[in-house]
Amino acid sequence: MIYAVRPFTPHPPHLSKTLYEKIRSMPQPKHLATQALILLLTIGTLAAQEPTVTVVPSNPPSANDLTPAAIAGSKEDPAAVQRGTKLYTSYCAGCHGVAGRGGPGAPDLVRSLVVLDDEKGILIAPVLRNGRPDKGMPNLGLTEPQIADLVAWLHAKTYAAGHRTTYTFKDVLTGNAQQGEAYFNGAGTCSTCHSATGDLAHVGSKYDPFSLQSRWLQPQSRRPNARSDGSAAETVTVTPADGHTVSGTLDRIDDFTVSLHDASGNFHSFFRNGAEPKIVIKNPLQAHTDLLRKYTDADIHNITAYLVTLK
Repeated sequence: MIYAVRPFTPHPPHLSKTLYEKIRSMPQPKHLATQALILLLTIGTLAAQEPTVTVVPSNPPSANDLTPAAIAGSKEDPAAVQRGTKLYTSYCAGCHGVAGRGGPGAPDLVRSLVVLDDEKGILIAPVLRNGRPDKGMPNLGLTEPQIADLVAWLHAKTYAAGHRTTYTFKDVLTGNAQQGEAYFNGAGTCSTCHSATGDLAHVGSKYDPFSLQSRWLQPQSRRPNARSDGSAAETVTVTPADGHTVSGTLDRIDDFTVSLHDASGNFHSFFRNGAEPKIVIKNPLQAHTDLLRKYTDADIHNITAYLVTLK
């Protein structure tokens, strides 16, 4: 029997243009069965010749991405965590992903309630020991020491995910020291209060780059007597309704009270009621707060690079 052959439709989206053109240029047989067989064989052969594109993440996750701070914070034995890392890669990563974030049909272990609620392996160990055949997880035949090491690794991973302070900060020194010095003495107006040969002398040898950047970018006031750099703390002047002014070092202020120590060391406290009493606070760090809205990323990194040179 002879069938009429319908013309090819426009380029199907699931075929590459090259493959589609090769198929379209083939002689078309009159028998439908022959046409279908040739078409299937051609697609299989040509598709196998299509190039494979592999996308590699610039910073792929890893089972071995735990920092020493995260391991210490989790209170797990570093050696056990290291052994657990290798065990996880061998037994678990194929289903749960290289970093425990889950895969097709396998849950995210870092956010698993079983792992998050576990203490000393009470919840995790039975799963590792017996598997979950009803959910596709076989019995892996692990020994008790191996189970303990995997528990240690899982605890460290969940701790690291929940505590940002365990992250490692790198590449702080990416700025230009000469541009930082120019900004310090120019547009940044830093030199109006600070001096590279005075209060900042040798500051580059006192702190690591990350700590130094944090300290100058967001210096903290230390009440009641002085800031960490030895300069004066916040001062306050309080004027009650009777007009009697009291000034001194600010001790505390909230919506209900303001308290201070005067020059003689005497403590004073006042209740607040709306605009009464009148309160004027002088913060020696106010210039830093105001500049936070003006800094660019380049300014921050350049100033840090300059301060590090002050050895």
